[in-house]
Amino acid sequence: MTEQTPIDLAHAAMQAAPDDDNARLRFFERVADGEWFLLLEEEHDGEGPISPRVFPVEADNFVLAFDREQRLAEFAGHAPYAAMSGRVLAEMLAGSGYGLGLNLSVAPSEMLLPGAAVDWLHATLGNAPTEGHGKAEEIFPPAGLPEALIVALDAKLAIAGGLAKLVYLAGVKYEDGVRSHLLAFVDQIPGAEDALAKLVSEALIFSGVEAGALDVAFFKSSDPLCAPLARFGLRFDLPEPEPISTGPSAPGMDPNSPPKLR
Repeated sequence: MTEQTPIDLAHAAMQAAPDDDNARLRFFERVADGEWFLLLEEEHDGEGPISPRVFPVEADNFVLAFDREQRLAEFAGHAPYAAMSGRVLAEMLAGSGYGLGLNLSVAPSEMLLPGAAVDWLHATLGNAPTEGHGKAEEIFPPAGLPEALIVALDAKLAIAGGLAKLVYLAGVKYEDGVRSHLLAFVDQIPGAEDALAKLVSEALIFSGVEAGALDVAFFKSSDPLCAPLARFGLRFDLPEPEPISTGPSAPGMDPNSPPKLR
C-alpha cells in the first residue's frame, strides 16, 4: 500500500467530516504549507513567466499540481514542472481565474479547487496580525489554549527554520491590565518579523481560533523579559535552516519573487 502523504490524510479527514469547518481549514493549511509540483507546458529557464499546462473542465480552466514528483510523473510522464509552496502557488494564481487541480487521477486526495477557492486561500494567507497592547507587565504559564492551536503552532514553526533562535508561548498581563497569551520570538533575523507574524496568524486562522487569542512579540536574548519567559513559557526550538544552494533557483522557490503566469 502506498504511504499516505500529509495532504492525503488532511483530505481524508475533511471528507469524513463534511460539516466540520476545522477539518476543512486544516486541509487548506496543508495545501498552503506543502510543496507542490506544477505541471508546465514547457521547460522554464528561470527567467520570465512560466507556462502552466491548462486543462478545461466544463466552463472553467484548471492548472494541475501534485504533492510528489512521482505522482506528477504517473499522471504526465516525463513532463516539465515548477516546484513551489502552496502559498506561492496561490499568490501566483490569485485573480487569474484559474482553478487548481490537486493530485488528479493519482491519489485519494485528488480535488478541484475553483478559482474562487484559490482567491480565498490567497486572501486568507495575506491577513496580517493586529498590534498588541503595549508593554508586558507580568509573565505566567500558558493555560486554556486549544490543543489544535498548539499543534498548528508546532507545525508552522517547523517551517520557520533559521528565522529565529527559539520561541516561547506564555500567558501575559499588559500594563493596561489586559490578559492574553504571547508568542515571543527570540533573536529573530532582521526583516523576518512580518513573515513570522503571518505564520502565527495562519496558525490561528486554520485552527479555527479567534485572532485575539494570541499576541506576537520579538525580543533579543538579552532582554530582561526573556528570563520569566524561559521560566514560565512553553519553549519551541526552531529547526536549523537548510543549506543554501549555490546553483540557479527553481521557479517558485523564492517567496519574495513568486513566478508569474505567461
